[in-house]
Amino acid sequence: MWNVARSFVGLLARLYQTTGILRLLSLATLLFFLATAFRAGWQRAETDFPNYYTAAVLLRRGEPLRKYYDWTWFARQMNYAGVERQLGAYTPQTPLTMLPMLVVASLPVQRAKQVWLTCDLVFLGAAIWILSRATRFRIEQIWLLAFCGYFSLYSNFLLGQYYVFLLFLLTLIFYLWQRRSSWGSGLVAGVTFALKLFSGPLLLYFVATRRWRAVAEMLAAIIGAGVLAIILFGWPDVQYYLTQILPRSLEGGSVNPYNPGDPTVSTMLRHWFVREPQLNPGPLWNAPWLFFFLRTFVTLTLVVFVLLGVTMRPSTYRHDFAWFLIAVLLLSTSVASYTFILLLLPVVLLLHDATPRQSWYLITTYMLLTFKLRPAWLYPKVWLLLGLFLAVGWRYWQGLSPKLVISAAATVSILALLDASRHMHHYRDEPQQHFEQIMVENKSLFSSFPVITRAGLFFQSMADDRYVIRWLHDSTMEEIALGGNALRPIGLPDASIAVEQVDRGTSRMLRFEPTTRKLLPLAMAVPTKDTDSLLSPDGHWLAFTSEDRGAQHLWLRNVAAGQQIPLTGGNCNSSWPTWELDSQSIVFASDCGRAFGLPALYRAKLTKELRQAP
Repeated sequence: MWNVARSFVGLLARLYQTTGILRLLSLATLLFFLATAFRAGWQRAETDFPNYYTAAVLLRRGEPLRKYYDWTWFARQMNYAGVERQLGAYTPQTPLTMLPMLVVASLPVQRAKQVWLTCDLVFLGAAIWILSRATRFRIEQIWLLAFCGYFSLYSNFLLGQYYVFLLFLLTLIFYLWQRRSSWGSGLVAGVTFALKLFSGPLLLYFVATRRWRAVAEMLAAIIGAGVLAIILFGWPDVQYYLTQILPRSLEGGSVNPYNPGDPTVSTMLRHWFVREPQLNPGPLWNAPWLFFFLRTFVTLTLVVFVLLGVTMRPSTYRHDFAWFLIAVLLLSTSVASYTFILLLLPVVLLLHDATPRQSWYLITTYMLLTFKLRPAWLYPKVWLLLGLFLAVGWRYWQGLSPKLVISAAATVSILALLDASRHMHHYRDEPQQHFEQIMVENKSLFSSFPVITRAGLFFQSMADDRYVIRWLHDSTMEEIALGGNALRPIGLPDASIAVEQVDRGTSRMLRFEPTTRKLLPLAMAVPTKDTDSLLSPDGHWLAFTSEDRGAQHLWLRNVAAGQQIPLTGGNCNSSWPTWELDSQSIVFASDCGRAFGLPALYRAKLTKELRQAP
């Protein structure tokens, strides 16, 4: 692969010297892109666009922001919005991420995606045009560089993703920065941060380079966006985002925080050093304390030494800005194939003054980062990106005082140790450290809303393209799949269950009879379950949910004595308790150790020690 990449780069370099062939090749690759990636996105209603689109529809309807981050509720709303046979969610987007989609939210979903793809094509062209004005490269040359990242372009347009638009905004920030328009660059950076958190570290860059007007403008834009969010959703919902969604997002709480397909430093370290019974049963070494330490240590090291380099040994503004963007991408807690289109900006800026050997390295690395590299568990993209960061940043560290480097490293280590200690304190209180996790087939990302009847345990679970009801009985797991989504089972007095079916924009209640395994329409009113408290069958204990700084935890109360016992803890959510019929155990859902809103099921036995806890 390396030889092929090197040959391709050499050919590209020779073609740059022949204008006619360059234009012809650019046109041919553009037509190929339109016939493949653009056409695929135009015809296929793939996620992730429906997530942004549904959120924009909900904003037009005036729905509460807090509900957006409820995976089950959002799945129902996606179906109402016309999205069939797809799973989706709004986590971990900001309150304003959906704003650009408002202009198309009145259209049917696929037509809206087609309009968005057309806009993306314009954004891509605008970013390339701006880069050609900011560097010595022609538009055709920059397009061919973009085409080197074809697989990233493909996923962006197939999924209707956000990152081509983000590339345009970041390119505009640099262009305004280059023209010494601090006010303009700070304003665009603040708006970009309100839409996607990716540009947030640029505030530190503005501070490090002493662009105080840009700092003031970015802060003003962020404050203005916050005021707009409060106007649209109200302070309680914005506060919920700031205290619950944002912290989990910054700590790597993606859809599956152990998935090698998410090539980030945080995911790599969690995959290697933290055990999770379903999602990561066999880490290299189960050492959560090492994960917490290294995650903070690496993050702070990158931030501190980038700021030291830019502040004390600055290079050209193109080189500084490009290196900082590579560092930001390396710090990101959520990365996929479509994310690497953002590398087009720093690669073009670095190529402006690069030697032929440096050019070969830059283009080859960019190409490889857009491929699907194996083995995934070694996280080759993380190492490639880290290598690029070190290669570009080496000149900044040469000549730094050894005393300064040692002092910075010591400070970072102390802060990482303190943060690891804090996280371990909460980690020890999480359910996975104390209770049995109920295993689900196919490593399901979502298992919640447990219901126990004489027939067994029923709960809502996530399948490939929809939610289903799983039924655990006699050591056997069965799946109850419906047309569309099967949501929130509710136990009925005769040991059958009521299930909500959401399909083709409608919702109806069905009754599942375990003995006959038949699903029938349910005409009677279904009693709602009290999610906050539930009395044990023997009447001795009350299980209830209590919020601590926004996080949900389970408690037990002895009905006779009034004694209260904490059952779960941690900076995560545990809820939906249901009692075993013998009143000796509780089954509940918890997203601790997983992504926000994607829980697993646990069984907590009321041991003698627990019953006698003070």
